Amino acid sequence: MKDVEFFTVDAVPIDRDLQDPGNTGPELAQLAASYANSPRAIVVRDPSSDWRLFVVMLPLASRLSLMTNPIFAHLTRAWGLNVRFVGVDRDQLVYDFRALLSDRTLRLLVDVLARSEVAPGAPRPDNDALDLLFASLADEMLTTLDRRRDDWGRHLDREHRIEPHAAGSLFDRAGRHPDFLASLRAALRDEIIDVDFYGRALRSVDLREDAIDGRVRAVLESALDPVTLAKLSKTGAGLHLGCYNWLRIDARHAAPRAHLLARLPSFANFFADALVPIDASCPQRDAADEPQPDDTLATSLTTRTTFELRPIAARERSVHSLYWAAALKRAIDAGQDRATIEAIAQRFAVGDNIVRRIWRERPAALGQPPTWQLGQILRQLQANGERAWPADADGWQSLIASAVPAEAA
Repeated sequence: MKDVEFFTVDAVPIDRDLQDPGNTGPELAQLAASYANSPRAIVVRDPSSDWRLFVVMLPLASRLSLMTNPIFAHLTRAWGLNVRFVGVDRDQLVYDFRALLSDRTLRLLVDVLARSEVAPGAPRPDNDALDLLFASLADEMLTTLDRRRDDWGRHLDREHRIEPHAAGSLFDRAGRHPDFLASLRAALRDEIIDVDFYGRALRSVDLREDAIDGRVRAVLESALDPVTLAKLSKTGAGLHLGCYNWLRIDARHAAPRAHLLARLPSFANFFADALVPIDASCPQRDAADEPQPDDTLATSLTTRTTFELRPIAARERSVHSLYWAAALKRAIDAGQDRATIEAIAQRFAVGDNIVRRIWRERPAALGQPPTWQLGQILRQLQANGERAWPADADGWQSLIASAVPAEAA
């Protein structure tokens, strides 16, 4: 038996009133009971010799009675869009395996969650359902990963952060329990509950979700490399898992990469999107080996990528982008700051002075925009000219709004 643990929300006094149909109505009472008893995260420690940790983060499955019926398979798929599956391997690299959550795996999750569902006030289920869940989940996923051993690199996490409430956070609250919150708002609108009760319920949700986020974050950080985390924390880029992987995947070049992140923290998403796939596609070489030419790196990466809409939308797979990403990797790892700035400028088709000024001033108000938005912002800066650069946070927000249409953000 593996070391497996369910993370559920803590019980609070308001639960008794929330789950009383006489106070809140049958629909909200049922959803409140589901919220209180459903697991938020399932953790498997050391699932195999290749893996240190699996973490499955689950949204509220409030329609289990329907989702277990094959006729309503679309409900299971919609629920699965909000499931997060994170893996940490023996090299302490972090993977996002959401793409490997097949229909069969989702059905196993739903079936066992339905078996473990209990009525309010009933004893908690024994470990049989828990054992069955992770026997099924781990067997399914480990088999898939073993078959695709050479394909692990494309699943390296490049986008998530492990700070709650941050943009791109692994702990996305929006899709966790929408039915419960919608029913709570409806009860307030229909005057079934009053404003004071509604506020208490929301505060209890925030406190409990913050506690779950903290527990999951602690588990993840305990499985990661503390030296790499310390380097990352000093760069100003935050706990960005894509940047963590970028520093960790090639320890020999972690120092110049951390130096670049410290100078250009606003480019964190771009570095993760553009450079992690190159490291994942090329086997690590000894220092004495001949360096691989830029065009060979770009060709290798192009032939190993699959059809994914996000990189295509960001033009990350064009010949121009791949060539300059490979040139950028070489310049960074060689510690050549000037060549690095020139490669970034060429990648986004802007003047060197645009990147050089951001390198020097490090505007915090720029944030860490996605790669495609970063390109738009840099080109807007160039169009405005050097004398029209934003002078404060409001100016940067205005520039970002003019460069990136609101409907596309």
